[in-house]
Amino acid sequence: MELDAGICVVRSWKKSDVDSVVRHGNNVKIWRNLRDRFPHPYTREAAREWIEFATACRPETDFAIVVAGEAAGGIGMKPGIDVERLSAEIGYWLGEPFWGRGIATAALSATVAYAFRELGLARIFAVPFATNAASARVLEKAGFLREAVMRSSAVKEGRLLDQWLYATLRPDVPGGGGRS
Repeated sequence: MELDAGICVVRSWKKSDVDSVVRHGNNVKIWRNLRDRFPHPYTREAAREWIEFATACRPETDFAIVVAGEAAGGIGMKPGIDVERLSAEIGYWLGEPFWGRGIATAALSATVAYAFRELGLARIFAVPFATNAASARVLEKAGFLREAVMRSSAVKEGRLLDQWLYATLRPDVPGGGGRS
């Protein structure tokens, strides 16, 4: 899978992405804003295992964010099950040298459009830590609306944190039109 997002490309992971994933992912500033399953330090072994896992999943839901031919970050979805089967949680990260350039917003917008079109999802949501204003801004620029504050809903570095619930709806879903 490959999506041209203008300023970046969102594509399937490749084995050759290991070195760039380690280079950009091994950053405590990134780790602090992600789930604990994203390791720190981020090793070559962790990168190899991740890429092997992501490329084996069907349907494919985890992708590299590529800038100037290099995997600079990642974006992925966790589809819901049972009554939530038309929803998915989305998450993303981007290497620090690429922050503040609109890359995450472009990757998010392209991936959401792909998920609505190809996976038949009706709703995509994200739950960034309330301390992560930059991620909230990315979501808002991509058309997500904040629906709730989930108080003390996460633990990171031994601290309870609030999370924001952001969501967007497929345009043809009641209340959709590209925004939730």
